[in-house]
Amino acid sequence: MGTFVVSGAASGIGAATTALLRGRGHEVLTVDLRDADVTADLATARGRAEAVAAVRAKAPVVHGVVPCAGIAGLTGVDPALVVSVNYFGALALVRGLRAGLAAAGSSAVVVLSSNSVTCQPGWNAEVAAACLRDDEEGARRAAETGDAVAAYPATKAALAYWARGEGVKEEWIGAGIRLNAVAPGMIATPMTDDLRKDPKLGVFADAYPSALGRPGRPEEVAEAIAFLLSDASSLMVGSVLFADGGTDALLHPTKPEGMQVGKLAVGLLHKASAAATRVRSLRGRG
Repeated sequence: MGTFVVSGAASGIGAATTALLRGRGHEVLTVDLRDADVTADLATARGRAEAVAAVRAKAPVVHGVVPCAGIAGLTGVDPALVVSVNYFGALALVRGLRAGLAAAGSSAVVVLSSNSVTCQPGWNAEVAAACLRDDEEGARRAAETGDAVAAYPATKAALAYWARGEGVKEEWIGAGIRLNAVAPGMIATPMTDDLRKDPKLGVFADAYPSALGRPGRPEEVAEAIAFLLSDASSLMVGSVLFADGGTDALLHPTKPEGMQVGKLAVGLLHKASAAATRVRSLRGRG
């Protein structure tokens, strides 16, 4: 049995993931603003540091981290806050617990991306690029040039790109830590309930098609996360697993549309190639 850390565990996918892992006999330390083993605000540097310190004190060895805490890009939501919580809050927890993950010998991280990355056109690639530069203030400023609805998929794209780019590096996979992402679609959670109530965006809540003809359930995404945390997914490194009822496949079966991320994607490919070369070189010398 392992020890796992789940943020955003008070509701939605985080709560479902926590229940599933505990039901299978694992220890789960939860992080959230309320009703959690560790209460902390991941929107702030102080809150992130407090969360990491508290988890370290409780669990020096960690077998998996699932940063589920996130904010939807709804009308009236501060887009800068979306950036700070969804991307920087998530990765502060993952990076802060890297030593505990490495101590486990074999461990996994599953970040929460979204099918909005491919299914929602018009999001700001500059937000994602600033996130990947670890420039929180720059990402917040870029997000503030638009609405939260455009910042949300940008943060989720950055998380997926981070998992892909960093997952092949010696710092992570060389230490036995697998990085992957899951990309849910429309899932029946309190977050999507709020979307339906949104005066501007509510009409889009059920606009995207689903091969299943229904929203997903948090428990279904939790099963995908549990798989990515388990040894059954031992060959998966830097993967993005869509769990969206077929929405992405229905909208564009051959390639994503509506994303202006050419330069960003090319830069990431160069970085990934260089990282892979360094890994091969290091292992060749070993």
